[in-house]
Amino acid sequence: MKRKSTFQLVVIAMFAALTAVLAQFSVPIGPVPICLSTLGVYLAGGILGAAGGTVSIIVYVLLGAAGLPVFAGFSGGFHVIAGPTGGYIFGFVACAWIIGILSRRFGRKLLPLVFSMILGTAVCYILGTAWFMFVTKRGLMESLALCVIPFLIGDAAKIALSAAVVPQLGKVFDKLNAKVSAA
Repeated sequence: MKRKSTFQLVVIAMFAALTAVLAQFSVPIGPVPICLSTLGVYLAGGILGAAGGTVSIIVYVLLGAAGLPVFAGFSGGFHVIAGPTGGYIFGFVACAWIIGILSRRFGRKLLPLVFSMILGTAVCYILGTAWFMFVTKRGLMESLALCVIPFLIGDAAKIALSAAVVPQLGKVFDKLNAKVSAA
């Protein structure tokens, strides 16, 4: 049992680190940067499931809240979470959970994965945009124009990539997990 627990902790840490690395591939276009961190969220939820994927993203958020530069643009600290992008960062947790729940329920099949990632992204957009509006005192249409519309095409591409690779990577993860459990 100890090996399996250690293996799970290592994999959770790896996905938190992957999300932190992907966040650095960012383009500052306004108050919310375009970045690849959601790719890490999609992969974590799809491969690790609800519990592991959610915990990995919570670890990522806590590392950033503690001041480590894991958020886009090598930023970190509580002020980032309390700032305009904080709702999206917390939305990552919900997104990973939704993807994880649905990927386990329906298997790692293309259409259910795409649906789960779209649903998770929609929840992330809702949480993030609501927080953005609260912090910046901007209206809904302006907030959507700044924080959602510019991200739709990129998020669709990240969803397509993730949905294509999660089934294969998930099989590798499951085999490794089974080997560790059997040892």
